[in-house]
Amino acid sequence: MSKQKDVGCCTPISEAALDSAGATEGAAVFKALADPIRLRLMSMIASADGEICVCDLTGQFDVSGPTISHHLRVLREAGLVDCERRGTWVYYWPMRERLQWVSALLATPAKVHA
Repeated sequence: MSKQKDVGCCTPISEAALDSAGATEGAAVFKALADPIRLRLMSMIASADGEICVCDLTGQFDVSGPTISHHLRVLREAGLVDCERRGTWVYYWPMRERLQWVSALLATPAKVHA
């Protein structure tokens, strides 16, 4: 299993500028999601009921198993998913707290303009 990332809440960028550490952390998450295969994998994992087997993911793409494994590793390293090996298969689930962190970072409160 991968290490748990610090997923503490953050101030939305619409309310305050990021410091260097926050920008670095945010950039790593957005870089992980900036690939179409990884974004699709993330959506499949996040929308699964609890967890999903890698065997249910690989057949959905026109790339090799090792390529899917690479993309899943990038998502794990960004703290977006975690996994557990059970026999020959690996099961993935979303790190909901990390997704909430991304959501909070991008939150844009409704402002009334005069």
